[in-house]
Amino acid sequence: MGGRRRRANRADMKGNSSLNPLSFQLTLFADYGPLRYLFFSLCLLTYMTIISANAVIVLTVCLEKSLHQPMYIFICCLSCNSLYGSAGFFPRFLMDLLSDAHFISRPMCFLQIYILYTYVGDELTLLSIMAYDRLVAICQPLHYHSKMTFRMVRYYCIFAVLYPAFAVGFVVYLASQLPLCGNKLSRLFCTNWPVVQLSCVDTTLNNVGGQLLTMVSIFIPVFFILYTYIRILLVCRRQSTEFRGKALQTCLPHIITFLTYSVLLFCELSLTRIGADKINTIITTVLSLEYLIIPPIINPLVYGLNLPQIKTGIIRVLKKGPAAKL
Repeated sequence: MGGRRRRANRADMKGNSSLNPLSFQLTLFADYGPLRYLFFSLCLLTYMTIISANAVIVLTVCLEKSLHQPMYIFICCLSCNSLYGSAGFFPRFLMDLLSDAHFISRPMCFLQIYILYTYVGDELTLLSIMAYDRLVAICQPLHYHSKMTFRMVRYYCIFAVLYPAFAVGFVVYLASQLPLCGNKLSRLFCTNWPVVQLSCVDTTLNNVGGQLLTMVSIFIPVFFILYTYIRILLVCRRQSTEFRGKALQTCLPHIITFLTYSVLLFCELSLTRIGADKINTIITTVLSLEYLIIPPIINPLVYGLNLPQIKTGIIRVLKKGPAAKL
Protein backbone atom coordinates (compact mmCIF):
# COMPACT_ATOMS: atom_id res chain seq x y z
CA MET A 1 0.00 0.00 0.00
CA GLY A 2 2.76 2.43 1.02
CA GLY A 3 4.82 1.40 -2.03
CA ARG A 4 1.93 2.08 -4.44
CA ARG A 5 1.34 5.44 -2.82
CA ARG A 6 4.99 6.43 -3.21
CA ARG A 7 5.05 5.26 -6.85
CA ALA A 8 1.92 7.30 -7.55
CA ASN A 9 3.54 10.31 -5.90
CA ARG A 10 6.69 9.88 -7.98
CA ALA A 11 4.60 9.64 -11.14
CA ASP A 12 3.01 12.99 -10.32
CA MET A 13 6.21 14.73 -9.26
CA LYS A 14 6.67 16.67 -12.48
CA GLY A 15 3.17 18.07 -12.45
CA ASN A 16 3.05 18.76 -8.73
CA SER A 17 3.48 22.49 -8.04
CA SER A 18 4.16 21.87 -4.33
CA LEU A 19 7.24 19.73 -5.03
CA ASN A 20 10.10 20.88 -2.75
CA PRO A 21 8.09 23.76 -1.22
CA LEU A 22 9.97 26.89 -0.19
CA SER A 23 7.91 27.11 3.02
CA PHE A 24 5.78 24.96 5.32
CA GLN A 25 2.34 25.76 6.68
CA LEU A 26 1.76 24.97 10.38
CA THR A 27 -1.89 23.91 10.26
CA LEU A 28 -2.42 23.31 13.98
CA PHE A 29 -2.84 27.03 14.63
CA ALA A 30 -6.47 28.15 14.81
CA ASP A 31 -8.08 31.57 14.51
CA TYR A 32 -8.79 32.56 18.12
CA GLY A 33 -9.70 36.15 17.28
CA PRO A 34 -9.03 38.62 20.13
CA LEU A 35 -8.09 35.69 22.42
CA ARG A 36 -4.79 35.37 20.60
CA TYR A 37 -3.58 38.53 22.37
CA LEU A 38 -4.30 36.86 25.71
CA PHE A 39 -2.42 33.71 24.61
CA PHE A 40 0.44 35.87 23.37
CA SER A 41 0.67 37.70 26.73
CA LEU A 42 0.65 34.44 28.70
CA CYS A 43 3.30 32.86 26.47
CA LEU A 44 5.46 36.00 26.60
CA LEU A 45 5.20 36.00 30.40
CA THR A 46 6.19 32.32 30.42
CA TYR A 47 9.19 33.01 28.18
CA MET A 48 10.31 35.93 30.35
CA THR A 49 9.99 33.70 33.43
CA ILE A 50 12.12 31.00 31.81
CA ILE A 51 14.80 33.53 30.85
CA SER A 52 14.84 35.18 34.28
CA ALA A 53 14.86 31.97 36.34
CA ASN A 54 17.56 30.24 34.32
CA ALA A 55 19.67 33.40 34.00
CA VAL A 56 19.67 33.72 37.80
CA ILE A 57 20.99 30.16 38.13
CA VAL A 58 23.69 30.76 35.51
CA LEU A 59 24.82 34.06 37.04
CA THR A 60 24.81 32.62 40.54
CA VAL A 61 27.00 29.66 39.62
CA CYS A 62 29.37 31.83 37.58
CA LEU A 63 29.75 34.59 40.20
CA GLU A 64 29.88 32.48 43.37
CA LYS A 65 33.27 30.79 43.72
CA SER A 66 31.88 28.37 46.31
CA LEU A 67 29.68 26.92 43.55
CA HIS A 68 32.58 26.23 41.18
CA GLN A 69 32.15 22.50 41.73
CA PRO A 70 31.18 19.79 39.20
CA MET A 71 27.57 19.37 40.35
CA TYR A 72 26.80 23.10 40.17
CA ILE A 73 28.64 23.53 36.87
CA PHE A 74 26.41 20.84 35.35
CA ILE A 75 23.33 22.57 36.78
CA CYS A 76 24.54 25.79 35.15
CA CYS A 77 24.90 23.94 31.82
CA LEU A 78 21.36 22.61 32.24
CA SER A 79 20.05 26.16 32.62
CA CYS A 80 22.05 27.31 29.59
CA ASN A 81 20.47 24.50 27.59
CA SER A 82 16.99 25.60 28.73
CA LEU A 83 17.74 29.11 27.45
CA TYR A 84 18.99 27.64 24.16
CA GLY A 85 15.94 25.42 23.62
CA SER A 86 13.51 28.19 24.56
CA ALA A 87 15.18 30.57 22.11
CA GLY A 88 14.62 28.02 19.36
CA PHE A 89 10.90 27.84 20.08
CA PHE A 90 9.36 30.88 21.76
CA PRO A 91 10.28 33.80 19.44
CA ARG A 92 8.84 32.03 16.40
CA PHE A 93 5.82 30.74 18.35
CA LEU A 94 5.01 34.22 19.66
CA MET A 95 5.12 35.59 16.11
CA ASP A 96 2.77 32.85 14.91
CA LEU A 97 0.27 33.62 17.68
CA LEU A 98 -0.19 37.13 16.28
CA SER A 99 0.05 36.16 12.64
CA ASP A 100 -2.83 35.32 10.31
CA ALA A 101 -0.70 33.15 8.00
CA HIS A 102 1.39 30.50 9.74
CA PHE A 103 4.14 29.80 7.21
CA ILE A 104 7.77 29.08 8.01
CA SER A 105 10.51 29.00 5.37
CA ARG A 106 12.19 25.69 4.59
CA PRO A 107 15.66 26.73 5.95
CA MET A 108 14.12 28.16 9.16
CA CYS A 109 12.06 25.00 9.60
CA PHE A 110 15.12 22.74 9.48
CA LEU A 111 17.02 25.17 11.72
CA GLN A 112 14.23 24.95 14.28
CA ILE A 113 14.27 21.15 14.06
CA TYR A 114 18.02 21.16 14.64
CA ILE A 115 17.83 23.49 17.65
CA LEU A 116 14.96 21.66 19.36
CA TYR A 117 16.45 18.20 18.77
CA THR A 118 19.90 19.23 20.00
CA TYR A 119 18.18 20.78 23.03
CA VAL A 120 16.62 17.39 23.82
CA GLY A 121 19.91 15.59 23.22
CA ASP A 122 21.90 18.04 25.36
CA GLU A 123 19.36 17.75 28.18
CA LEU A 124 19.52 13.96 28.38
CA THR A 125 23.30 13.87 27.97
CA LEU A 126 23.73 16.39 30.79
CA LEU A 127 21.31 14.48 33.01
CA SER A 128 23.36 11.32 32.35
CA ILE A 129 26.59 13.10 33.29
CA MET A 130 24.94 14.49 36.43
CA ALA A 131 23.78 11.00 37.37
CA TYR A 132 27.34 9.71 36.96
CA ASP A 133 28.60 12.61 39.09
CA ARG A 134 26.23 11.62 41.91
CA LEU A 135 27.16 7.95 41.49
CA VAL A 136 30.85 8.70 42.01
CA ALA A 137 30.17 11.15 44.87
CA ILE A 138 28.01 8.68 46.82
CA CYS A 139 29.42 5.28 45.89
CA GLN A 140 33.12 6.22 45.49
CA PRO A 141 33.60 9.35 47.65
CA LEU A 142 37.35 8.77 48.13
CA HIS A 143 37.91 8.82 44.35
CA TYR A 144 35.55 11.70 43.59
CA HIS A 145 38.13 14.50 43.34
CA SER A 146 40.46 12.39 41.20
CA LYS A 147 37.67 11.34 38.80
CA MET A 148 35.70 14.60 38.63
CA THR A 149 38.51 17.08 38.03
CA PHE A 150 37.82 20.41 36.32
CA ARG A 151 39.55 19.05 33.24
CA MET A 152 37.16 16.08 33.12
CA VAL A 153 34.18 18.35 33.81
CA ARG A 154 35.22 20.48 30.82
CA TYR A 155 35.46 17.37 28.63
CA TYR A 156 32.04 16.16 29.78
CA CYS A 157 30.46 19.52 28.98
CA ILE A 158 32.06 19.59 25.53
CA PHE A 159 30.85 16.03 24.88
CA ALA A 160 27.33 16.98 25.99
CA VAL A 161 27.27 19.67 23.30
CA LEU A 162 29.13 18.01 20.41
CA TYR A 163 27.60 14.53 20.57
CA PRO A 164 23.98 15.66 19.99
CA ALA A 165 25.17 18.35 17.54
CA PHE A 166 26.67 15.77 15.15
CA ALA A 167 24.03 13.07 15.69
CA VAL A 168 21.10 15.43 15.12
CA GLY A 169 22.94 17.19 12.28
CA PHE A 170 23.19 13.92 10.35
CA VAL A 171 19.46 13.14 10.69
CA VAL A 172 18.38 16.69 9.82
CA TYR A 173 20.71 16.66 6.79
CA LEU A 174 19.04 13.47 5.51
CA ALA A 175 15.61 15.06 5.88
CA SER A 176 16.69 18.28 4.18
CA GLN A 177 17.75 16.34 1.06
CA LEU A 178 14.34 14.71 0.52
CA PRO A 179 12.12 15.88 -2.36
CA LEU A 180 8.80 16.85 -0.76
CA CYS A 181 5.36 16.76 -2.35
CA GLY A 182 3.51 18.79 0.27
CA ASN A 183 3.96 21.64 2.73
CA LYS A 184 1.31 21.17 5.43
CA LEU A 185 2.55 20.22 8.90
CA SER A 186 -0.08 19.42 11.50
CA ARG A 187 2.09 20.88 14.26
CA LEU A 188 2.74 24.14 16.12
CA PHE A 189 6.42 24.02 15.20
CA CYS A 190 8.69 22.02 12.91
CA THR A 191 9.63 18.45 13.80
CA ASN A 192 11.57 15.95 11.75
CA TRP A 193 9.21 12.99 11.23
CA PRO A 194 6.18 15.01 9.97
CA VAL A 195 8.49 16.65 7.41
CA VAL A 196 9.87 13.25 6.31
CA GLN A 197 6.31 11.98 5.84
CA LEU A 198 5.78 14.64 3.16
CA SER A 199 8.40 13.01 0.97
CA CYS A 200 7.54 11.55 -2.46
CA VAL A 201 10.35 8.96 -2.31
CA ASP A 202 11.32 6.06 -0.09
CA THR A 203 12.26 7.21 3.44
CA THR A 204 13.68 3.97 4.86
CA LEU A 205 17.10 5.55 5.48
CA ASN A 206 15.49 8.50 7.30
CA ASN A 207 13.34 6.15 9.37
CA VAL A 208 16.33 4.02 10.38
CA GLY A 209 18.39 7.14 11.11
CA GLY A 210 15.60 8.60 13.24
CA GLN A 211 15.19 5.38 15.22
CA LEU A 212 18.95 5.12 15.71
CA LEU A 213 19.06 8.73 16.91
CA THR A 214 16.20 8.02 19.34
CA MET A 215 18.03 4.97 20.64
CA VAL A 216 21.43 6.55 21.23
CA SER A 217 20.19 10.01 22.29
CA ILE A 218 17.18 9.07 24.42
CA PHE A 219 16.88 5.43 25.45
CA ILE A 220 20.55 4.76 26.24
CA PRO A 221 20.85 7.88 28.50
CA VAL A 222 17.54 6.99 30.20
CA PHE A 223 18.67 3.42 30.95
CA PHE A 224 22.07 4.66 32.12
CA ILE A 225 20.43 7.11 34.55
CA LEU A 226 18.14 4.36 35.89
CA TYR A 227 21.18 2.11 36.35
CA THR A 228 23.11 4.76 38.31
CA TYR A 229 20.24 5.40 40.69
CA ILE A 230 19.65 1.72 41.30
CA ARG A 231 23.30 1.48 42.33
CA ILE A 232 22.97 4.58 44.53
CA LEU A 233 19.89 3.12 46.23
CA LEU A 234 21.69 -0.17 46.90
CA VAL A 235 24.61 1.70 48.51
CA CYS A 236 22.30 3.94 50.59
CA ARG A 237 20.46 0.92 52.00
CA ARG A 238 23.63 -0.17 53.79
CA GLN A 239 24.45 3.29 55.18
CA SER A 240 23.27 5.32 58.15
CA THR A 241 20.12 7.46 58.20
CA GLU A 242 22.23 10.63 58.14
CA PHE A 243 24.09 9.42 55.05
CA ARG A 244 20.84 8.56 53.27
CA GLY A 245 19.45 12.01 54.12
CA LYS A 246 22.44 13.82 52.62
CA ALA A 247 22.39 11.60 49.53
CA LEU A 248 18.69 12.20 49.04
CA GLN A 249 19.13 15.96 49.37
CA THR A 250 21.62 16.08 46.49
CA CYS A 251 19.87 13.45 44.33
CA LEU A 252 16.24 14.50 44.75
CA PRO A 253 16.38 17.56 42.44
CA HIS A 254 18.04 15.47 39.74
CA ILE A 255 15.48 12.65 40.11
CA ILE A 256 12.59 15.13 39.84
CA THR A 257 14.14 16.73 36.75
CA PHE A 258 14.81 13.37 35.13
CA LEU A 259 11.34 11.93 35.78
CA THR A 260 9.57 15.10 34.63
CA TYR A 261 11.58 15.34 31.43
CA SER A 262 11.27 11.62 30.64
CA VAL A 263 7.48 11.61 30.95
CA LEU A 264 7.05 14.77 28.87
CA LEU A 265 9.48 13.56 26.21
CA PHE A 266 7.67 10.21 25.99
CA CYS A 267 4.42 12.11 25.32
CA GLU A 268 6.10 14.06 22.51
CA LEU A 269 7.59 10.91 20.94
CA SER A 270 4.20 9.18 21.09
CA LEU A 271 2.54 12.17 19.45
CA THR A 272 5.13 12.25 16.66
CA ARG A 273 4.69 8.58 15.79
CA ILE A 274 0.91 8.38 16.21
CA GLY A 275 0.25 11.52 14.17
CA ALA A 276 -1.13 14.82 15.43
CA ASP A 277 -4.02 14.71 12.96
CA LYS A 278 -5.42 11.58 14.65
CA ILE A 279 -5.75 13.19 18.11
CA ASN A 280 -7.90 15.96 19.53
CA THR A 281 -6.39 19.38 18.76
CA ILE A 282 -6.26 20.49 22.42
CA ILE A 283 -4.51 17.26 23.49
CA THR A 284 -2.07 17.62 20.59
CA THR A 285 -1.29 21.21 21.57
CA VAL A 286 -0.67 20.30 25.21
CA LEU A 287 1.51 17.30 24.37
CA SER A 288 3.49 19.37 21.86
CA LEU A 289 4.31 22.19 24.25
CA GLU A 290 4.89 20.36 27.55
CA TYR A 291 8.53 19.37 27.12
CA LEU A 292 9.44 22.84 25.82
CA ILE A 293 7.76 24.82 28.60
CA ILE A 294 7.61 22.78 31.83
CA PRO A 295 11.26 21.63 32.29
CA PRO A 296 12.84 25.08 31.70
CA ILE A 297 10.51 26.47 34.39
CA ILE A 298 10.71 23.59 36.87
CA ASN A 299 14.50 23.01 36.75
CA PRO A 300 15.57 26.38 38.27
CA LEU A 301 12.87 26.09 40.93
CA VAL A 302 13.82 22.53 41.83
CA TYR A 303 17.55 23.25 42.11
CA GLY A 304 17.12 26.72 43.60
CA LEU A 305 14.72 25.59 46.33
CA ASN A 306 16.17 22.15 47.16
CA LEU A 307 19.89 22.83 47.19
CA PRO A 308 20.84 25.16 50.08
CA GLN A 309 24.15 26.14 48.45
CA ILE A 310 22.41 27.50 45.34
CA LYS A 311 19.66 29.15 47.41
CA THR A 312 22.28 30.89 49.56
CA GLY A 313 24.27 31.86 46.46
CA ILE A 314 21.18 33.40 44.80
CA ILE A 315 20.45 35.48 47.90
CA ARG A 316 24.07 36.63 48.07
CA VAL A 317 24.13 37.60 44.36
CA LEU A 318 20.82 39.48 44.66
CA LYS A 319 22.15 41.36 47.68
CA LYS A 320 25.35 42.27 45.84
CA GLY A 321 23.34 43.86 43.02
CA PRO A 322 21.75 46.70 45.04
CA ALA A 323 24.93 47.07 47.09
CA ALA A 324 27.00 47.55 43.93
CA LYS A 325 24.65 50.31 42.75
CA LEU A 326 25.02 52.15 46.05
